Amino acid sequence: MSRLQNKKRHLIVLTNSRSPIAEAYRSLRTNIDFSSVDQRTQVIMVTSSGPEEGKSTVVANLAVTYAQDGRKVLLIDADMRKPTGHRTFQLTNRTGLSSVLSNQSDLEEVIQQTEVPNLYIMTAGPIPPNPAEMLNSNRMKSMMQLLREQFDMILIDTPPVLAVTDAQLLASNSDGVLLVINSGKVKKDIAIKAKENLLRVNARMLGVVLNNVKRKTSEEYYYYYYGN
Repeated sequence: MSRLQNKKRHLIVLTNSRSPIAEAYRSLRTNIDFSSVDQRTQVIMVTSSGPEEGKSTVVANLAVTYAQDGRKVLLIDADMRKPTGHRTFQLTNRTGLSSVLSNQSDLEEVIQQTEVPNLYIMTAGPIPPNPAEMLNSNRMKSMMQLLREQFDMILIDTPPVLAVTDAQLLASNSDGVLLVINSGKVKKDIAIKAKENLLRVNARMLGVVLNNVKRKTSEEYYYYYYGN
């Protein structure tokens, strides 16, 4: 398994697991678990309204928290237009999701184990000319059925929902959707439009993750008082 030298994405649940932000990720995991009393939530899609809202950072940290909970987790980088998952975990992207969907690789050839116990990743693979058609294919549906039998949790990182149709196409293969919103930078009407686009394809909305929210000093005091 070759390791790339590109810059790693900061995974705070690994580098500072006792921080308030890491605790927020664990709370997110718990909230998702408790939101699904009558319906199993095994496949979670994470998207955003636009670019650079932090969705890839959120889904990577959330995947780690599920793995730290003892579950066998697969993170799929389905952003085949601007893939980043391989850089986050310093793994090769020579083959990946696009390789499987184009019949160039078998499933077991593209699933890589990360340095985090219980966490595996399928990188995006070489950038294809037709990602939307590939994600909407029968092979994608068949692949997801096989993966459900092999992993406890599957998290999917997609392109922004207002940029291209990929996220809407993948919503049908997911049990629930998290929408990441960059607090203070995304206008209300844009966030509403993103939600409406997902609901239009009958996506099951698990909730919204407000990113880059400033915590009050008193809140951090309460966390450190009880968390340490």
